[in-house]
Amino acid sequence: MVIARTLATALVAVALITPPGLALSWLLARRTWRGKAIVEALVTLPLVVPPVATGFLLLILLGRRGPIGSFLDRLGFEIVFTPAAVVIAAAVMAFPLFTRSARSAFEGVSERLEDVARTLGSSEGEVFWRVTLPLSARGIMAAALLAFARALGEFGATILLAGNIPGRTSTIALSIYQAFELGDTARAGRFVFVSFAIALFALIAAEAVSRKRGLL
Repeated sequence: MVIARTLATALVAVALITPPGLALSWLLARRTWRGKAIVEALVTLPLVVPPVATGFLLLILLGRRGPIGSFLDRLGFEIVFTPAAVVIAAAVMAFPLFTRSARSAFEGVSERLEDVARTLGSSEGEVFWRVTLPLSARGIMAAALLAFARALGEFGATILLAGNIPGRTSTIALSIYQAFELGDTARAGRFVFVSFAIALFALIAAEAVSRKRGLL
């Protein structure tokens, strides 16, 4: 149950970050604007600060007294200590890795090919959907696999925002910690093995996809 919940959480998290991640990655790769460096730094921030710090910030924002949480609470939605919190924590922590990798994929597409499409009368939207996206698809797939692996192992932000509620918010990473705290090293070891196996498969798949990027 914990393994299935963790896999589902990671998949949903990647699905949530893909649309905004693609948009932001394309903007960072193809456009220049004032404040771009600040945006790049903010996107990268969750990769370099302690995950518990990110979790604390999310707790402040999404808690019932937070600016976002209070609004959602009035609408009847509760985030903290729910399965939704697990997904949000995983998505936030995986977003920088997805964005950086997808940006590299977009930058690997020759702008000359895009310019040729424009001279043939294609709009910016058509250039993106018919040229840029297909040529960067493998890189984006690799980015999604890396983000999935990151979401799979998320711990610090999750335990602050979602807690470790058995049957509700517990994940593989949280279960490893709980089993170790209880002295059940055998159970912790089993979860560690599963975590390593799934993450290794995702990383190998990402590497395999990256090596077949063809025209990029």
